[in-house]
Amino acid sequence: MKAAHIYGPRDIQVKDIPVPELTPGTVKVKVEFAGICGSDMHEYLAGLYPIRKQPVLGHEFSGVVTEIGEGVEGIMVGDRVAVEPLVPCGRCANCRRGLSHLCSNSQGYGYSMSGGFAEYAVVKQENVFVLPDHMSLELGALVEPTAVAVHAVRQSQLKLGDTAAIFGAGPIGLLLLQAVKAAGAGRIIVVEVSDERRAKALELGATHVINPVETDAVQTIREMTKGGADVAYDAAGVQATFESGVSVVRPGGEFKIISLWEKPVTFNPSVIVKSEAKISGSYAYNNLFPEVISLLASGAIDGNKVITSMIALDDIVEKGFEQLTQDRKQCKILVNMNL
Repeated sequence: MKAAHIYGPRDIQVKDIPVPELTPGTVKVKVEFAGICGSDMHEYLAGLYPIRKQPVLGHEFSGVVTEIGEGVEGIMVGDRVAVEPLVPCGRCANCRRGLSHLCSNSQGYGYSMSGGFAEYAVVKQENVFVLPDHMSLELGALVEPTAVAVHAVRQSQLKLGDTAAIFGAGPIGLLLLQAVKAAGAGRIIVVEVSDERRAKALELGATHVINPVETDAVQTIREMTKGGADVAYDAAGVQATFESGVSVVRPGGEFKIISLWEKPVTFNPSVIVKSEAKISGSYAYNNLFPEVISLLASGAIDGNKVITSMIALDDIVEKGFEQLTQDRKQCKILVNMNL
């Protein structure tokens, strides 16, 4: 089968490898769609994560079950499924605390285990979630990034009627926008340099959009809200958005960081001391796939609006990763394994 292997910065190669074999408690999935994630882009541009133990990329994927291993229950051949990539150990202190997404010994499909940029994947039965009949497999590939956004909103202190500011309108930013809208945010302000992405943000329910190149986003938001946003979310991961996000929250507000960072940032902690605002992180998700599948299936979060391109696996470098580095109009690019 064909699979995309990563070996270092700007070094992804599509190769033929054997189809993985079933083991007890696992299912074989014929991958249909797999999304290129921002964390994949970090590895492509900045180098491999320490957690990478094998080269086959891809942790946002959906497909059809073709075989089931010994001991598997509740899953049938032909089921259309989304795959959760996190594989916690279940034994460490964090797992015992109910924080399996922060597992000290975590593994993951697309990192330590062969991922979804391949024609087939073999995954543990507890990591597959059957999709409703009316939900497309394209949306199935968006369950993972949508779970990231939903978890961030759930972890934040956002309340009904609050003002949310979102920095960055890439895939996670646009999914965050819809998640804060679904959570009842009264005003949603999106800060984004791309004209196309700002337009998409308005289409998806942003009440205001700001181009930070042309407008002082911090001053504008403070004036608009008479003191600052209740919660600001960073979905961009650069110095400028960190500085703006920290500065734009009201006293007692929260700056929630979702993005991964290629470089350290600097800031003046006095900004937080004087405002008693909090800076907090949000990592992945914790037992959220069923709820997120319902949100996508019902249209409460419109995943289709985030998808901008479909490409073949053979084109994953030029039409996928390289395209995302050059074209700000692109948002979520899915690899269609049938092309």
